[in-house]
Amino acid sequence: MAKKVIDKINDTSRELGYVKICHVCGTHEWAITHYGIRSLLPKNVDVIAGPGCPVCVTPASEIDESIKLAENGAVIACYGDMLRVPGSHGSLLDAKAEGADIRVVYSVSDVVKMARQEPNREFVFFAIGFETTAPSTAIEVLRGPPKNLSFLVSHRLIPPAMELLVGIGDLHIDGFIAPGHVSTIIGLKPYEIFPRAYRMPTVVAGFEPLDILFAIYMILRQIKRGEARLENEYMRVVSWDGNIKAQEFMNKAYNVVDGNWRGLGKLPLSALRLSEKYSKFDAREKFGVKVEEGEDIHPGCQCHLIMIGKIKPPECPLYMRACTPQRPIGACMVSMEGTCRIWAKHQIKNYEI
Repeated sequence: MAKKVIDKINDTSRELGYVKICHVCGTHEWAITHYGIRSLLPKNVDVIAGPGCPVCVTPASEIDESIKLAENGAVIACYGDMLRVPGSHGSLLDAKAEGADIRVVYSVSDVVKMARQEPNREFVFFAIGFETTAPSTAIEVLRGPPKNLSFLVSHRLIPPAMELLVGIGDLHIDGFIAPGHVSTIIGLKPYEIFPRAYRMPTVVAGFEPLDILFAIYMILRQIKRGEARLENEYMRVVSWDGNIKAQEFMNKAYNVVDGNWRGLGKLPLSALRLSEKYSKFDAREKFGVKVEEGEDIHPGCQCHLIMIGKIKPPECPLYMRACTPQRPIGACMVSMEGTCRIWAKHQIKNYEI
């Protein structure tokens, strides 16, 4: 089946010029790299990685906030891949090494249990992620968490980031592969703007190699026909409306606000914050935490260019030299969904591979 789809891709792309397709999902990048999909594509078809890693786009200022809360005695609970993400002057792992109580959890419900078991400690859940993980945080907020638990909300929304990419004049994207996980929650409707307003072929795709190959073929087919449509390759999971119940939870718990993205700046209506009704669970409000503007990109690091697909990891002068998975300088080298970390794991040294 894969051979047949690749033949279709070759036949369809033969009459086209250079085509650049952008995905915005760390899991897509892992699958594309792990299965060598780029090596199967014709030379005139390129697939680039956008800002699809939630850990990578979390701004340094919000990591600084979590470290400050920890230094003031709060227990910070977070997902494991947040530990080593650099803030302005260090990471949560550095703070832990200096005595702060930083705990790794697998879900927000783990933090709820901890807070109930230790009622004399203040717990803060560092809530990161896109629309995929935002509902689980919302559910615990709506249930009414223990009084000694609050939330440092750092959730981001994918469609505004995709719109940013369209507006970068010298990036010249020809089509989007939309993220499957996010789309299970938000459905297809939020992507309508891309084919309608920007004439951008957009396909929601799953994560098996065949899913990605089919999505590439579907985009190329649209381009060849002069079309720009929204298509759903991931029909076995994603529906037009998405997960209505999860959306209801999010709408009750959050307000949509402007948000800073690491290396990308402030994007309009791209972040979530707890609504006024639940502000008593907002760690920023509860503890009055304030930090100065964070340092997102350290000298020499090219993460901001990698996250928008302008360059590939080996084109960064620090990649696998000063910046390695063991000693990451940029956020893209930390998480297993970060483009640099994925390429490093697969020992890719030549950006043409």
